Amino acid sequence: MSDRNLPTTSSSPSTPGGTRQGDHTDVLREIEQRVLWLSTAIVDHANRVRPNPTGLKVGGHQASSASMATIMTTLWFQHLRAQDRVSVKPHASPVLHAINFLLGELDESYLTRLRSFGGLQSYPSRAKDPDPVDYSTGSVGIGATAPIWGALSRRYVESHVGGAGTGRQYSLVGDAELDEGAIWEAILDPMVAELGEVCWIVDMNRQSLDRVVPNIGATRLQGMFAAAGWQVLTVKYGRQLNELFNRPGGEQLRRRIDEMTNPEYQRLLRCSAAQLRERLPDGDELKALVGTLDDGQLHDAIRNLGGHDLAALDEAFRGIDDTRPTVIFAYTVKGYGLATEGHPQNHSSLLSEEQMTELAARCGMTLDAPWQRFPAGSEPAGLCARRAATLRRDPVRAVAAGALPADMGRTPSGKATTQAALGRALLDLTRAAPDTARRVVTLSPDVSSSTNLAGWVNKVGVWSQTARQDWFNDDPETILHWREHPHGQHLELGIAEVNLVGLLGELGATWSRWGQPLLPIGVLYDPFVQRALEPWSYGLYAGGQSILVGTPSGVALAPEGGAHQSITTPSVGLEQPGCISYEPAFAIDVEWTLLASMARLGRPDGISAYLRLSTRPVDQTLAGVPADPAARERRRKQVVAGAYPLRRSPAETPALTIAAMGAVLPEALQAADRLQSLGTAVDVVCITSPGLLFDAVQAQAGRAARAAATETWILDAAFPARRSSPLVTVLDGHPHTLAFLAGIRQVRATHLGVTTFGQSGDLESVYRHHGLDTDSIVAAALDLL
Repeated sequence: MSDRNLPTTSSSPSTPGGTRQGDHTDVLREIEQRVLWLSTAIVDHANRVRPNPTGLKVGGHQASSASMATIMTTLWFQHLRAQDRVSVKPHASPVLHAINFLLGELDESYLTRLRSFGGLQSYPSRAKDPDPVDYSTGSVGIGATAPIWGALSRRYVESHVGGAGTGRQYSLVGDAELDEGAIWEAILDPMVAELGEVCWIVDMNRQSLDRVVPNIGATRLQGMFAAAGWQVLTVKYGRQLNELFNRPGGEQLRRRIDEMTNPEYQRLLRCSAAQLRERLPDGDELKALVGTLDDGQLHDAIRNLGGHDLAALDEAFRGIDDTRPTVIFAYTVKGYGLATEGHPQNHSSLLSEEQMTELAARCGMTLDAPWQRFPAGSEPAGLCARRAATLRRDPVRAVAAGALPADMGRTPSGKATTQAALGRALLDLTRAAPDTARRVVTLSPDVSSSTNLAGWVNKVGVWSQTARQDWFNDDPETILHWREHPHGQHLELGIAEVNLVGLLGELGATWSRWGQPLLPIGVLYDPFVQRALEPWSYGLYAGGQSILVGTPSGVALAPEGGAHQSITTPSVGLEQPGCISYEPAFAIDVEWTLLASMARLGRPDGISAYLRLSTRPVDQTLAGVPADPAARERRRKQVVAGAYPLRRSPAETPALTIAAMGAVLPEALQAADRLQSLGTAVDVVCITSPGLLFDAVQAQAGRAARAAATETWILDAAFPARRSSPLVTVLDGHPHTLAFLAGIRQVRATHLGVTTFGQSGDLESVYRHHGLDTDSIVAAALDLL
């Protein structure tokens, strides 16, 4: 407890949509107590009352909810507006449900269904909760930072198409969550310091899951926020303690609490009044001050922290400076108001029936009838009704993103990489569908030029909240022009992949927040996809539809050795929910899969995509794109559906099928030529999406598939029963990605790929080392036959 209150600033006497604290303290206190009761009872019912035949732990966090009850009551019932958004710390989800129940937004029946199938989710979920939720939370750091990217997305939408309005973006954050590195990656991004609508409230209860944190380092944390350009407000003590500090001996009391360690302070919360009188005084003046307090006053004073003081919190909210981000450090007691308050192991502890009965009596409730709104005509009921009306939002009606061509009609020739094909396809789109192309926004963590986005960036410019001068605009040797203005369509972040996908998810959710769909495409090095996978996955879970491009990929990036060559990303794409993965082999496949992926974005039934691209130049004539328009369209549909027959042997039944994906198609075709010369008839199938093929296998067996509309016909098109033969699969990634293909026709198979960390070298040597070269494919085929 070693730091003192930092000064708070008051920029205005009232908050838009708010209510003055002094007029409603008693009413707010009633609501706060009801919120505390309901949130505690929701967890109690799930664990102690609801039948649980399996005996498995249900869980829930009564103590973590209790520490947030006052903060959330103040925010929802005084300061929040309809245009504001709030990210609620995961373990406080029962508080959110309690508040929405009091506001009439949540039916009573759900209060008995926390963590039950089809009921309230364990943590706030935009996708699955029956309760109104602004941000999905649950994974440490991701929910906290989401409103930052939500603020940027709102500003981007407003500057391009309008209709996003205004509003603050609040994050309710646990102090232990500040240990997560993603928090600081987000805070330090240069764009964030300009986001005055962002406001974080840190629940400073100084406890983690296992213990009381000995030294939470609050002063250091406050300094780090301040250094990043944030306004820092601290609400440490409540009105009662502040009044005591002004009495004789008060300065000694403040010093004593400030200087004690967190564990000592927490221990005092568990002490009787007699023990407090023995342990707290440090000198005659302080002893005299303590002697003026009766047992009840002493008990209340020691836990009178700012995060439980309605007036102190109200003052802090009114002091927010909307010209820069704000963080409010609100000191609280974990489990405040419960029998478990302050206990070092109260994180997931549950009140007993006796303790629940005592809490009910104190809150004016009963265990027999736990789910009660306030009586009609009462002051709390009136405030709840007024706040419900204030916070009610009109339904969001999303407009269409616009028409997209399925095929832009070009047939690439010469040698090209799939990575370069991405930039070319985006430029072609600006000509083929300019209105829709204006909804495309690309993101990159400082790798725009090295991932072939330079032409696109030069064309559309870089988004910035204000226009900035490009000092290299007249330099003839500058190839990538960095023109920053509010209508640019590329966003550049620092080298922090977590930030990239956090923003990508929020840009992909604008269709559901403000009715304006964007087509967001994030481009990063494929070896770093797994670094960004968790927050991107969370964005998908929250309804953020986007395209993630990993490039360059695999050991085809031969000079880059070690873990800089991605191995497992093909299977990650196959397994990721809410996502269709593609690994195109040719430039035309990039165009077709990109356009199909974009057409799935920005709508209620939308789905995201992951494209794994390569820097290996490949002869584009190997694609054998049909000249006939009908045959070309059939090929396009097969590419989008997951696979296509690239080469059919003249034999009625081939002796072997080679199924290859991505950059190794040249080796697969060379191996087929050599085997043909040896008298072995070979079919070659180009795989573009193992995930879609697996979905088709599951759907054909009558099992649910991930994709919204699974194309089972693709199995017969790519692997017809009449041409069933032993199978060799090969890809620049882990071989198990394609191993399931053998089960389509129940054939013998050999699977080639990469199973060890990469080696630096030339492409031929690296492919030979991993068994991806032509010789290895031929040898595997002969062994199989």
